[in-house]
Amino acid sequence: MKILCINAGSSTIKFQLFEMPKEEVLVSANFEKIGESNSFYSFKINGEKIKKEIELENHKVATSIFLNELINLKVISNYDEIEGIGHRVVQGRSKYSGSVIINEDVIKDVESYIPLAPLQNSANLMGISESIKLLPNIKNVAVFDTSFHQTMDANQYVYPIPYEWFEKYNVRRYGFHGTSHKYLYNSIKELIGKDLKVITCHLGSGSSITAIDKGKVIATSMGFTPLGGIAMGTRCGDIDPSILSYIMKNTGKSIEEVTNDLNKKSGFLGISGISGDSREIEDGIALGNDRCRLAQDIFVNRVVSFVSYYYVLLDKPDVIVFSAGIGENSSMVREEIINKLNCLNIYIDKEQNNVRSKIQKISSENSDILCYIIPTNEELMIARETYELIS
Repeated sequence: MKILCINAGSSTIKFQLFEMPKEEVLVSANFEKIGESNSFYSFKINGEKIKKEIELENHKVATSIFLNELINLKVISNYDEIEGIGHRVVQGRSKYSGSVIINEDVIKDVESYIPLAPLQNSANLMGISESIKLLPNIKNVAVFDTSFHQTMDANQYVYPIPYEWFEKYNVRRYGFHGTSHKYLYNSIKELIGKDLKVITCHLGSGSSITAIDKGKVIATSMGFTPLGGIAMGTRCGDIDPSILSYIMKNTGKSIEEVTNDLNKKSGFLGISGISGDSREIEDGIALGNDRCRLAQDIFVNRVVSFVSYYYVLLDKPDVIVFSAGIGENSSMVREEIINKLNCLNIYIDKEQNNVRSKIQKISSENSDILCYIIPTNEELMIARETYELIS
């Protein structure tokens, strides 16, 4: 059974076509810088990569081009070979605690949640609508970023704010990257061979940390929106909310402009003044750039603070997992984080840590807690959920 996965971001879309249940990737494609003048897309098929620069006006155009290329590249002979399409949807609020087959009611719900994730849910809907338009006879499945976190207790997701904000306006911690955290938990459980207490660290341009006890999410770092939690590539993470009104009064900026600054001009980029890319931050550190060093220290300290809290919350975890762009590829970041956890008898094996993007145990033999790198695979998780629902 061929399952197509669509992972739409605010300016990107990732596609993967799987043969299920073998979990074989037939083709993958990335469409990047959508809506910008220098947009392009790349296909990977049979080990070969094909890149084309083309104007991608919006997500609908990108989806249409991808589907046409499946025929042109002879991956499929006709669209009827695809039996299901799985869509990543960022915000499903508390209504959706699992993946669902998409119907009109689901579409209306996803649209109504746009104020909670304006860029992401809008992009997700474009992918969904174009799939339904071009492939009307194929079942579509929504896989929500928020659903895995719905097992949290109220003392973790309710904010200490006027309670009517929660009751009337659904202001609460939702958590994100749930598809990734679920994949990481399932992977380490399969690797070790039993249910575990795990801290999963999805560290990338967007970052979140989650405490999981035997498959149940106990706590997660991102909050009402993906802006909360630790510092990230261009996002600030948790800050004193009084900063917003103070900056508005002193700069004359609107709330929308200040929120945009916190989402797109903060984090690594805001502190370093150079880049939101961790690789460029590390290059700056090597050249002696103090602001790059500061940006890295802030990031590491925020990660350590959440990991330490979750260590206590889980009453000592079995495993800490590092994943996503930074977590999988930066030996420097992993080492700095684990070194700050030495007081908890967590230690790194420097030789084992000198790897990129592969499943690897990186804790030393005298470490009380296992530490692993596990490359995440949100698209495979989406394919699995879709396959289970439509089989």
